[in-house]
Amino acid sequence: MASRAMNDDEVLNEMNKMVAFIKQEAMEKAREIRVKADEEFAIEKAKLVKQEQQAIDAQYEKKRKGAEVAQKIAQSTLTNKSRLKLLHRREEHLQALFSSSRDAVSTLAKDDGRYEQFLEAVIVQGYLQVMEPSVTVHTRKRDVAVAKQAAENAAQTYKELSGLVMAFEVEGSLSDDGAGGIKLVSGSRRITLDNTLDERLRLLEDRMLPEIRMDLFGPNANRKFYT
Repeated sequence: MASRAMNDDEVLNEMNKMVAFIKQEAMEKAREIRVKADEEFAIEKAKLVKQEQQAIDAQYEKKRKGAEVAQKIAQSTLTNKSRLKLLHRREEHLQALFSSSRDAVSTLAKDDGRYEQFLEAVIVQGYLQVMEPSVTVHTRKRDVAVAKQAAENAAQTYKELSGLVMAFEVEGSLSDDGAGGIKLVSGSRRITLDNTLDERLRLLEDRMLPEIRMDLFGPNANRKFYT
C-alpha cells in the first residue's frame, strides 16, 4: 500500500516535534556545559585561593621569622650592653681596690723601721737567688742611706746562711715617684731581680685577681671548669 502524502498540518506537527527534540537536546547539552564550566570554575577558584593563601602564609612566615630575628638581635644587644656595663662597674671596683692597696703599700716606705726590715728581707732573698760574689742594689735616691744599712745587714745574714761573702754597691737610680723597694742586679749582669713595691704589688694583683673576683662577685656563670 503506497504511503499517503502528509498534509500541511501533519508536516507542521512533525516539524514541531523535531524542533522540540532539538531544543531539548540543546538544553541538555547546555546544562552539561554549564555544570562542567561550574566545576572547572570551582576547581580553578579553589586553586587560586590556595595559591594566594600559600603566598600569604609564606609572607607571614617570612615576616614572623624576621620579627623573631630582630627581637633576638635587640635582646642580644641589650644583654651585651648590660654585661659590658656590669663588667665596667666591676672593673671600677677592682681598680678602686687596687688603688687602695697601692696607697696602703706606699705608707710602708714612710715607716723607717718596717721599711728597713722589708728592704733587708728582699735583699737577702736576692742574694740567695743570685749566689754571685757581688751585686748592685738599685733604690730610690731618698732611700740610699736606709738601703745601704739594709744591704749590710742582709750581707751578714747571707754569710750566716750560705757561708759566702757578698760584695755590694747601692745606687739611687730608681725614680722617687715609685712606692719604694729595690732592684738587684748581679755582678755578671746576667740576673736582674725586681723587688720594688710597685712590681710586687702588680704581681700580687695578677696572681690574686681570680680569687679577688670570686670573693667580690662570686663564680662566673659562663665558666664551666675551674682548676
